[in-house]
Amino acid sequence: MSREQHAVVRMPVADSKYGDQLVAKFINILMTKGKKSTAQRVCYGAFDMIHSKTGNDPLQVFHSALGNVKPSVEVKSRRVGGASYQVPVEVRPVRQIALAFRWMKHSAQARTGKSMQAKLAAELIDAANNTGSAVKKRDATHRMAEANRAFAHYRW
Repeated sequence: MSREQHAVVRMPVADSKYGDQLVAKFINILMTKGKKSTAQRVCYGAFDMIHSKTGNDPLQVFHSALGNVKPSVEVKSRRVGGASYQVPVEVRPVRQIALAFRWMKHSAQARTGKSMQAKLAAELIDAANNTGSAVKKRDATHRMAEANRAFAHYRW
């Protein structure tokens, strides 16, 4: 019996339009300063643009983009005898989703374009096609972990 208690992971209630928990979570990630209706407008507008541009189901594009951006390994700093090593570790599934959402949001914000809806739609389409800056971020993370594979024995 251990003393430490683990936090219960709560998923938000599924969103009203698509009935998907991951879309609801993504809307919460997009939200700034508590403006949920604005975040919903941005997300749903991006989904409408995806449907008009590609003709595919936007939910399917969203899920394939999420699958392409999720990292499987990352590096964490570990101090051993006065030296810091970048140790590759596997990423837990909840953190994979959180990182993918964060990277997609930041990549969309960094794009040049008119509205956040258009930028988010373009980023999701690019991520679904395995291109775009969010996928590049995932590849860079994987390359960093691969380069530091020699320090894997320092895992804790």
